[in-house]
Amino acid sequence: MSETPGDDENNNPFKGTPFEHLFGGQGGAGGFDMSQLFGAGGPLAGAGGAGGFDMNALMGQFQQMMQPYDGPLNWELAQDVARKTVAQSPDPSPSGKQRDAVADSLRLADHWLDSATDLPSAVTGTAAWSRAEWVVATADTWKTLVTPVAESSVGSMGDALPEEAKAMAGPFVGMMSKAMGGMLAQQTGSGIGTLAGEVLSASDIGIPLTETGKAAIVVANVEKLAEGLDVSYDDVLLYVALREAAHERLFANVPWLREHVLGTVTDYARGISINTQAIQQRMEEQLRGVDPSDPASFQRLMEEGMFEPPRSPVQEAALARLETVLALIEGWVDEVVGQATEGRMPTAGKLRETMRRRRASGGPAEETFATLVGLEMRPRRLRDASTLWGSLRTRQGTEGRDGVWTHPDLLPTAQDLDDPLTFRADASQPDALSDEEFDAELSALLQGGLSGTAPEDVVDEGSTDQGDEPDEGGPTPA
Repeated sequence: MSETPGDDENNNPFKGTPFEHLFGGQGGAGGFDMSQLFGAGGPLAGAGGAGGFDMNALMGQFQQMMQPYDGPLNWELAQDVARKTVAQSPDPSPSGKQRDAVADSLRLADHWLDSATDLPSAVTGTAAWSRAEWVVATADTWKTLVTPVAESSVGSMGDALPEEAKAMAGPFVGMMSKAMGGMLAQQTGSGIGTLAGEVLSASDIGIPLTETGKAAIVVANVEKLAEGLDVSYDDVLLYVALREAAHERLFANVPWLREHVLGTVTDYARGISINTQAIQQRMEEQLRGVDPSDPASFQRLMEEGMFEPPRSPVQEAALARLETVLALIEGWVDEVVGQATEGRMPTAGKLRETMRRRRASGGPAEETFATLVGLEMRPRRLRDASTLWGSLRTRQGTEGRDGVWTHPDLLPTAQDLDDPLTFRADASQPDALSDEEFDAELSALLQGGLSGTAPEDVVDEGSTDQGDEPDEGGPTPA
């Protein structure tokens, strides 16, 4: 084999793959030289150095990522990272007084909602959580959401290698898949932990993250929200409780909705494909931004989704469906809570606008999670959806509005949100009839039914049916 750098590059089995830049020698012109970071004299070559960098800490992190695990994602690592992320700021457990306040607010909220929707109460238990408790309680659902994404991402990395690279790499491909699963676990855990610092309740992102009937509120985050508003904490807590209880009613009484939302996420995962050229370019750009003298820049690179693949058209379509159904869920909750608070809560208008802006735009944590995992949980069309549900209630009542949830095929589409006031306009509720008008309409309906009866269903008075002859003196068939 030639010893010239050009020949080495041409013989590199990873050329044209996401691994070329990492394992292709010195990185090429304009590329990142890994030896600057890990080679002799580099800041990560020893256990310390002038900067006081703890090499053991970094190596421990790498060892965690490379630990054996089952499945496409190191879920234990993801949970550990999420808990450590939460622990970076104070996270006290709610006191007994706070738990009682949450329970009282949820009971009152459930009572108010009885007048705003025909869907029955679904709250069977209440809880006041710390941020860490939110992470633990929602872990199973997050695993369900993220695993399909991990399966497609990790599997696609191996598929992206050309056949000659697969043959030469051998077990190395499996090792890299495990490393990718570990890196994705790091990113997922960081996203969940960051999100825990902002969510207000168990269903705050519009997806049921806990078992049906468990209404829970993250007290510290509600307190943080109330500090920035000219509204009392009690009102903020009650409004959050109303939204949480409304979410519970919807998901409990629409049994297909949970699987519909999770299925859309799975459709997103199936659309993951690896564009090796695009990822190669992205990795090169990011690695150039790593300062070998600043180990923290390498840590930031790991946390910013270095291997995030570009979205395919299939994924974009799935995300559009997810955005629409989240908007419909949030719009329905917004409409129902608005009806429940009308005439009862003077601050409801201000809180409603606050929640609309918060959910439609998404906070920093939601943006972080979208960057890390590729999933956006923001219903940008919340206002349109709320207008649609309100218009439908005005024309058909709460029964007509809530009846749309009986089947997924009845749900409004993105096109319906473009003109929310005309959704199901041809199915408007008829005007109320007086007793006399009702009797006249009923009589006309019955007469029309008799005159339209099929001939074989009518027994002619002048004929007899030998198989079913009426007794003498018996009643004459109608």
